[in-house]
Amino acid sequence: MEHELGETSVSLLIEKLAIEPRGIAVAIDGEIVRRSQWTTTIVENGSSVEIVTAVGGG
Repeated sequence: MEHELGETSVSLLIEKLAIEPRGIAVAIDGEIVRRSQWTTTIVENGSSVEIVTAVGGG
């Protein structure tokens, strides 16, 4: 899925996409972004963002 949102922080991106932040991990261009850095890490135009949801089960 591709979105054009302009440059924004990871936390604002999650909010704009209406994703529940609990239980997810975010990577930008293949590098995991620590949750403590979501508000200060900027997603630049053209960056590849992966959002992964943790799923439990057996």
